[in-house]
Amino acid sequence: MSFAASVLTLYPEMFPGALGLSLAGRALEAGIWSLEAIQIRDFATDKHRTVDDTPAGGGAGMVMRADVLARAIDHASPPGDPRPRLLMSPRGKPLTQARVRELAAGPGAVILCGRFEGVDQRLIEARGLEEVSIGDFILSGGEPAALVLLDAVVRLLPGVMGNAVSGEEESFENGLLEHPHYTRPQEFEGRPIPDVLISGNHKKIGEWRRAEAEKLTRERRPDLLANVPPR
Repeated sequence: MSFAASVLTLYPEMFPGALGLSLAGRALEAGIWSLEAIQIRDFATDKHRTVDDTPAGGGAGMVMRADVLARAIDHASPPGDPRPRLLMSPRGKPLTQARVRELAAGPGAVILCGRFEGVDQRLIEARGLEEVSIGDFILSGGEPAALVLLDAVVRLLPGVMGNAVSGEEESFENGLLEHPHYTRPQEFEGRPIPDVLISGNHKKIGEWRRAEAEKLTRERRPDLLANVPPR
């Protein structure tokens, strides 16, 4: 069974976007995964197709209505649908490579893209939405975040990457940032490729890569080191 993504959005024309190109695009065309972009306004009941209203208690901006979103989610994810329901939100749990791998191993995902000030909390609770964040910053809406999440997931699906090992030797896969990479020419503007990488000694190359990964992680993301398994 292929990975099936349903995205609930006010801007379905944003999809597939970049996901229609390169690895993800070829996999989409090949049927390795599928993408359905659903217009939330189709589930509004008034002539203006209203999806938001003023926040209870006052304040700036507007809030997406629980009743409209519930109808949209129930359409995309009827009873018995095993796919997790995700809400792209800056207050969600940070997306990790481990969670990406879990999603890639599953049947797909139903993704709600928030807009305005956010989503009625009652909808989040009633439909069991998992709030997911791609970083400590604010976007205009959840659509770019959904594209990022899907790109991270799709590339891990079987048959998407030409070399499956490529997904196992990357940043965050072993808790560390990835080691530096080099290729031809042998010397660039007076900078040679490190000798160990052209030595043919795979044990020493592996040790060098691990040491460089640890060094980079210590310099740039020391917070990750606490969770790195010992060698």
